[in-house]
Amino acid sequence: MKRINPEWVKAVQSGVNPCPYFDLQSMRIVDIAWGWARVEIELGRKHLQPFGVVHGGVIATIADAAGFWGVYSQMEPGQAMTTVELKVNYLAPTKDQGKLIGEGRCIKLGRTLGLGEATISNSAGKVVAHATTTLMVVPHLSLVNQDQLPEKFLD
Repeated sequence: MKRINPEWVKAVQSGVNPCPYFDLQSMRIVDIAWGWARVEIELGRKHLQPFGVVHGGVIATIADAAGFWGVYSQMEPGQAMTTVELKVNYLAPTKDQGKLIGEGRCIKLGRTLGLGEATISNSAGKVVAHATTTLMVVPHLSLVNQDQLPEKFLD
């Protein structure tokens, strides 16, 4: 198991958290470690569907992001991935106006595909969804600030 450089995590956060889609969803990467990531969404009125609960697409969004970063944490530097499948089980509606918390983890990372999972909870700690995600390695993609990132691994 490798240790992720905290300076790399900060640099990724500074490049990813202000990206347009994360900004639109009020989503941010909170932390990344080897095989694990935590992503949060600050919930607001914009996240609600007509029946007053958080829209399933918002839950799918945080599940996708948390699962992605959990797997991506184990990739060698300079590589990229994209989601090719997302399976979400919605377990409970949430009207919570606090946060959605996504904890993602890497189940397996191979040469061309990765498998991750995410558990989504509300501010009270109630699990509202579980997801699995399949990710494909895409050699020609890179993070927006890839050339400015410090070393990814400490050892």
